[in-house]
Amino acid sequence: MGLSDDAELQPLLCVLFLSMYLVTVLGNLLIILAVTSDPHLHTPMYFFLSNLSSVDIGFISTTVPKMIVDIQSHSRVISYSGCLTQMSIFILFACMDCMFLTVMAYDRFVAICHPLHYVVIMNPRLCCSLVLVSFCVSLLDSQVHNVIVLQLTCFKDVEISSFFCDPSQLLNLACSDTFTNNIVSYTIGALTGVLSVSGIIFSYCKILVSILRVPSSGGIYKAFATCGSHLAVVCLFYGTALGVYLSSAISRSPRKDAAASVVYTVVTPMLNPFIYSLRNKDIKRALWRFLAAQTQLRTWQPI
Repeated sequence: MGLSDDAELQPLLCVLFLSMYLVTVLGNLLIILAVTSDPHLHTPMYFFLSNLSSVDIGFISTTVPKMIVDIQSHSRVISYSGCLTQMSIFILFACMDCMFLTVMAYDRFVAICHPLHYVVIMNPRLCCSLVLVSFCVSLLDSQVHNVIVLQLTCFKDVEISSFFCDPSQLLNLACSDTFTNNIVSYTIGALTGVLSVSGIIFSYCKILVSILRVPSSGGIYKAFATCGSHLAVVCLFYGTALGVYLSSAISRSPRKDAAASVVYTVVTPMLNPFIYSLRNKDIKRALWRFLAAQTQLRTWQPI
């Protein structure tokens, strides 16, 4: 596994990916701490945002630390069981990302289209149930892919032209006929993506209709402001995911697929905290309060 065979590029890749990993983890942790420490952010919207940040940390932690260790140890070998484990966890977090983005779109739909009933509809029990259902669906998806890969024969001593165990590449590397497995795998992936995107599109169509009924420009701006960050993350996530999905199905260049996977698996989780913090005044206020409180504690701490 790896992105490049050039020995001179390895230190640069190590520093680059380590920096991106630390920025991603720190940014998402700050969002989680801001939401949990500020009572004003104890709402369904920020509850789902903190869960999305947790998933993003797990998502990038599935692939990047292993690659950094491999660069430092000059080893690109991964065991069969390790590869299956990495693939399963990767699909789990990727699917949970899709599910949480859909749930957050539904939350915005209820907040804008049914504001008077928002607290009743989005009660803590429903919010926890949505998180649990998202996890169960994602776990089922990852295990189905796991079963498909376990059925492959001659799957050993092969070279993966990526920095992690990409399920699409694993199917292409098998010695046995993978036509049926490919069909099942891509169908499941497409269903998961289509259902998630359909839920998001439906929610935003309803939101758009509701916004157009608002007579004041201030109300329209406020409605768009609450959805802007989520829309940006949706476009970034699904845009890069669709690019990787189509390139793996059409392209015959594994290196190009690997480069596209970097954007999908590393860049997207890194940019999410910046999108939400820069466009959301509540998050920025909570972050400043949290950082100010920590600074004050250190100032008053006895020597």
